[in-house]
Amino acid sequence: MMEEDLLTATACFLILCGDSRKRKRKCWVRPSLKKREKYGGKEILSDLKKDDVLLELRTDGCFKNFLRMSSSDMEFLLQKIAPVIRKADTNCRKAIPPQERLAVTLRFLATGDSYSSLMYLFKISKQAISKIVPEVCAALVNAIKDQVKMPKTAQEWETITNGFSVLWNFPKCVGVMDGKHIAIQAPKNSGSDFFNYKTFFSIVLFGVMDANYRFLYFHVGSQGRISDGGVFENTLFKKLLTRCKLNLPEYSSLPGREKLVPHVFLGDDAFPLSPNLLKPYPGAQDKGSPKRIFNYRLSRARRI
Repeated sequence: MMEEDLLTATACFLILCGDSRKRKRKCWVRPSLKKREKYGGKEILSDLKKDDVLLELRTDGCFKNFLRMSSSDMEFLLQKIAPVIRKADTNCRKAIPPQERLAVTLRFLATGDSYSSLMYLFKISKQAISKIVPEVCAALVNAIKDQVKMPKTAQEWETITNGFSVLWNFPKCVGVMDGKHIAIQAPKNSGSDFFNYKTFFSIVLFGVMDANYRFLYFHVGSQGRISDGGVFENTLFKKLLTRCKLNLPEYSSLPGREKLVPHVFLGDDAFPLSPNLLKPYPGAQDKGSPKRIFNYRLSRARRI
């Protein structure tokens, strides 16, 4: 009886384990990905640059539409991180160049495309992309983290004020603020916490920018159900602003006026009105009225 039990157990073990012999790999590289060197990310970017040359009168360049940034901005980033993300060639294959590594990451950040979709576009396996994106993102953070910083002195704030006066015709402005929903897959067991009024799951990016499209401050990660104003209320920026810890310039007069006024940030209806935060007048305003002109000026300055 013991011998029969042993045979039965052995048979079950073999069935569960199956054939332990190594299977031969059917192919080392997918046929659809073998043409990466002939037409991959490098060639896509090259063609987009050529399109921009031919369509130079267009305001939205093909390159910028594809990666959400100009080719010069991408080259700036590439110079910063290329030594960090560059990989060495092996005996089996050539390494994916830094330019293509950055391009696939920027495309992912710009669109949220799946790794499978990016695989067919850039001719890079999704397994490789799953490693490339985190590596490049980490390199970007380390390379440009010092580029995002708030002014520390009144003189630095005045420089930003001059930018808004010259470029957007809005005096005394030291920054514009807004929130942006970033689409995500719903986290497990999160219910409707991340479900926003636009009917998709998201986290919120709150940012403050200067007149030249540069971030002065950002806060990211709040649940999508929270309004821009709610996100703002829980930021370090709001605390510093409320406690007058931003070292904003002293009150001064507007051109041609004597009354002293504060320097201000600009927001929309989602944000609370305060001495240092302006937002549009509510409702429809009469054509040509001072309130309508003010709303136009404020909206134009925030359009960046």
